[in-house]
Amino acid sequence: MNSRQRPRRALLFMPGDDEHKIAKGAALGADCVIMDLEDGVAPGRKEAARETVRRVLMDDVVDFDWTERLVRVNAAVTGLQEADIAATIVGRPDGYVLPKVESAMDIRRVSQLLLEKEHEHGIEPGSTKLLALIETAMGVVNLREIAGIDDMRLVALMFGAADLTTSLGARRTEGGQEVFYAKSKVVTYAAAFGLQAIDTPYFLLNDDVGLRAEAMAAMEMGYSGKMAIHPSQVMPIMQVFTPGEEEIDYAMRLMEAYREHERAGRGVFEFEGKMIDQPMITAAERVLSRAAIEFDGEDEAFDAEVEEEV
Repeated sequence: MNSRQRPRRALLFMPGDDEHKIAKGAALGADCVIMDLEDGVAPGRKEAARETVRRVLMDDVVDFDWTERLVRVNAAVTGLQEADIAATIVGRPDGYVLPKVESAMDIRRVSQLLLEKEHEHGIEPGSTKLLALIETAMGVVNLREIAGIDDMRLVALMFGAADLTTSLGARRTEGGQEVFYAKSKVVTYAAAFGLQAIDTPYFLLNDDVGLRAEAMAAMEMGYSGKMAIHPSQVMPIMQVFTPGEEEIDYAMRLMEAYREHERAGRGVFEFEGKMIDQPMITAAERVLSRAAIEFDGEDEAFDAEVEEEV
């Protein structure tokens, strides 16, 4: 994962046709709020949802502060995706979540459409990011091509276990063995292509223990964040994916030592009784990224932006 990417620890879905809920989500301190035009909106409310999202983005009626503003559009097969983008791009969202991505062409087609719309509305070309939801068997099969198709816009692969289970004809289990292969493959290809990996939502709303356990397991696999489907899930997810004080402190000391040895032209070096090589440096960068801390190699300064409540 690119350590310079913004953290995406908790990504909260809010129905796109409900301005009040979008505002509530924006106030929670999640890294991302996903204004949903797909599953969270009834078929007869699609146009209303587009208008609500457009207004929220354009008229500053919701204070997102530093929270990333994302829009989940409808799947390409519905015929609604292009209209979703055309109606909302004027509000300059930070990015779009693409559901049921099954091929590299799904990404390329949207990327080209966005380029046209960016030019049309005076938006910096390539600045609108994409997050691809992998939630079908075909999407898993084509992960290599999907992950490598666009190194400018594509920033994350998102794993959707519920729809994938349906696609496989499998049955959901508590242990998730029916989707473990796909879950492993998503995080592996994300890492290989410098993308973030976002874990599937947890659907039991009153099970904080289960949510934290599933988030911890995902984090230990290499996932950088997790989708949330209810405001109450945001803080537990943020806490799991934000490193502890000792872990952050160690990573900061290691990066300082690395910069010193780098200036001296040395590669592998000893640090606090351990031999340090590039994989360990990369791991430290990932810790700081999850903590929303950026190491500036120019002036050796650290800018901490970890919220007090996390």
